[in-house]
Amino acid sequence: FVAILGRPNVGKSTLMNALVGEKVAITSARAQTTRSRIMGVMTRENLQIVFLDTPGVHHPRNKLGEYMMSAVKDALDGVDAVIVMLDATDVRPTDIEIIRKYDALGVKCALVVNKIDLVNSDTLAPLLDKLSVEKADAFIPISAQKKKGLDRLVKVLQGWMPEGPQYFPDDMITDQPERVIVAEMIREKALRSLEEEIPHGIAVSIEKMTERKSKGGSICDIEATIICERDSHKGIIIGKGGQMLRRIGSQARRDIEDMLEEKVNLQLWVKVKKDWRDSDFMIKNFGYDKKDI
Repeated sequence: FVAILGRPNVGKSTLMNALVGEKVAITSARAQTTRSRIMGVMTRENLQIVFLDTPGVHHPRNKLGEYMMSAVKDALDGVDAVIVMLDATDVRPTDIEIIRKYDALGVKCALVVNKIDLVNSDTLAPLLDKLSVEKADAFIPISAQKKKGLDRLVKVLQGWMPEGPQYFPDDMITDQPERVIVAEMIREKALRSLEEEIPHGIAVSIEKMTERKSKGGSICDIEATIICERDSHKGIIIGKGGQMLRRIGSQARRDIEDMLEEKVNLQLWVKVKKDWRDSDFMIKNFGYDKKDI
């Protein structure tokens, strides 16, 4: 078991998807895209590593943020190693604080510098030299997006893993239920399409997910609601003549069909739940419950 830690938007989910070989966590350029601990299972010959993708480490500003930091803490329980990720294009003092904080866990730590494809060697070499003074068991530069350096990372992690039974079947890649993955796929498309001030304040609720037979094969009927915090946000999410909502739905439907391997009839609605991120009831209702982590 290996936890992946780091500031928001350093590429943790992209790394886990690349290691697992399939998309099990949504990604976007928005900070705090990941809100819960997400498990991704990588199975190879004589090797199975369970990666725990975590929300970006930050100072909570609402109850949802507090839940996210609880998810980080929970993910660290019983792990065999941690990956602390940094963004090579934007290293901050906070990164060093995270490295030093989680070094105290007493497990193997790989300091992984991501996005090396976006910096030149003249910038990367001094950065790696500067980071080498930190206490870590391995320093590995990678590009999760380009899948560079991942073989070396896996080899290092394999050397740290204890021998034991295979916990999960060969074909299992995540512990996330289909309904949760569908909701996250819809949220991902919204994150990528909407304006800066809206994404942090949205959630997706799956109201219905049923299968039916048709002449052309099975169809999955999905009804989902995008939740936002302001009346003005609702109008932006729907867009002129419903154009934005149709765009989000069309992009999400393609990903959902690829995952379910069947046709999907996706219906989307938008509702306003004011300040839901500071409501214990709403957070639990949308699946962000501390009792579940």
